[in-house]
Amino acid sequence: MNEWHVNSYSLMLGVSFLVGMGLALLYFRMLWATVKRFALSRHPLAFVLGSFVFRMLALLTGFYLVMGGKWTRLALAMLGFMVMREIYLRRFCRADIRKATWSS
Repeated sequence: MNEWHVNSYSLMLGVSFLVGMGLALLYFRMLWATVKRFALSRHPLAFVLGSFVFRMLALLTGFYLVMGGKWTRLALAMLGFMVMREIYLRRFCRADIRKATWSS
């Protein structure tokens, strides 16, 4: 492999990781918007289920597109998602909730 191919492959792996972080950002912001608004909804169950389906479709579509047929890109995107989830937990959750999350 030449140097150009190695550099472009490394760049794609880095982009996959960042896209995974971006997908997590999108997912958890949409989840927070759902939590804040579902009590005001006339049909809370339909609102929560609709939000869940939309979030899953957005997440799975994003993973599919970033994957491009390469499992390594998918793995790094999922790793980026999990890293951003951990950042969210450390930033926005109380310490007792974080402890309960890891103890189970």
